[in-house]
Order: sequence, then C-alpha cells, then structure tokens
Amino acid sequence: MVENRSQLYSSYHDQGYFVIRDYFNVAEISALRKVILKFHEAWKKDNEEFYREEAFNSSLITGSQYLAYDDRVQLFNFISSKKIMSIIDSVMAANPAFMNTQLFFNPVNSHQKDFWHRDCQYDYEVEDQKRVISETQVVHFRIPLFDELGMELVPGTHKRWDNDEEFEVRQEEKGRVSSESLSTGKKIKLAAGDLLVFSADMIHRGLYGLDRLSLDMLVFDSTGDYVDYVDDDCLPETSMLDKIDDPRLFMNTIDLKMKT
Repeated sequence: MVENRSQLYSSYHDQGYFVIRDYFNVAEISALRKVILKFHEAWKKDNEEFYREEAFNSSLITGSQYLAYDDRVQLFNFISSKKIMSIIDSVMAANPAFMNTQLFFNPVNSHQKDFWHRDCQYDYEVEDQKRVISETQVVHFRIPLFDELGMELVPGTHKRWDNDEEFEVRQEEKGRVSSESLSTGKKIKLAAGDLLVFSADMIHRGLYGLDRLSLDMLVFDSTGDYVDYVDDDCLPETSMLDKIDDPRLFMNTIDLKMKT
C-alpha cells in the first residue's frame, strides 16, 4: 500500500529519499526487463572494451540507437505511466521535466569498487556544489529489474553539506578513498519491483553484487537550469506523442528546449 502524497513529500524532503516495496507487479517488471535487456545486449556489443574495462552504467536508453520505434514507445509509456507520474507529482514542484534514463549494472572489472558521490560534483567545483544542493532539484526514480544489494545513502545530505568524514572520503582527501565505509551511510537493499526515489545531489553510492541491473529515470524541476543536459534523441519523436497516454513529462522538456 502506497503512503499518501503528503507522507511521500515529507519523506523525500526530510530524508532525501524513500522506497516503496513491491510497487510494480511481476508482469510490469517482466515487460520492462524484456525491453531493457534488448538495449543492454546491443549496447554491450557496441561498447565491448569500455564495458569490460570500466563501465558500470549506460544512458540514453530511450534513444533511437539501440531500440526500435515500438520498444521506445513502450518505454516512454512506462516512464510516464499513472503509477510513476503519481509519485513524481508527489515529490516535485509543478511541471516536472524528463532529463534522461540510465542503466546501472555490475562492472566486469573486479578492481572497481562502489564509490560515494553527489551527482553535482561532476559538473561543479566545491563552492558551487554547496549552492546547487540548496537551489535545485534533480530526482532519481530507480527500478531494479532483479533483486540486488541496492544503494547506500546518507539521509538528509540533499539539504546539508558534508561533515569532515564524508567530504574527505567523497573527495578522496587526506589519504581517504571514495569506496570506504561512512559512519553516516544507510544501506537499502532492493528487490525487483521496488521503487527507490532519491535526490541526485545527496551523498550516495550503488552497491555492486548479485544480478544488479537497475533502470533510473532522472526528472528535474522545470525551474532548474538543466535542459541543456537533455539529449534530443532520448525524447519522443513527434509521431510518438499521440501514442503516449500522458506525454506531459516529455512535453515539458520539449517546451523548455524550444525556449532556449
């Protein structure tokens, strides 16, 4: 049973995340898994060396490179389904917009370790990271396709800066490394059919192991300055919009792109 909207809103805004167990049924996950595995197998063949040596995720799953038209329409309909849109509307301000999809898997290279990070650290220096976490909102909606070890999160860090331990580990300073344990970390095991919602800018890491294969949908607040991050090819083609039951998530992004 899903909590009501105000409870989801409170959980997200207080802690930076929440998880809903068994949100998707076996049939929904099976259909999604079928499409995602088509993408994954084609992507692996095309990126063989990268996959073998360092990859732990891929992106642009909704793009035209690896999936056929009908598979893309199916995926767009899943992303904007009533089940998902009701959760997006629970945690985000008016006019949420679609950014991207990512697929997370175990690295082939056994020397790679799971690592703590904030998504914003890859685009901003430290002082700007502090600003970003107080101003903007990008949210991950993660759906594991198989049972997995899940995620480790530091609750509340979507609204506060790192303490000394967190900063030194995340930034690999004073001899620390980003794969070390954090005393503030909270592990969240995930099973196929669960939905984990979390802030992109909180301190987090995926946990490698088991049959890890998770689809992430990234959604942003239309007032945030993120439209330049959106690849045109991962948006629906015009002819697809009539085939999508509720295309507003994508239309909001398309509208923002037309304004730039």
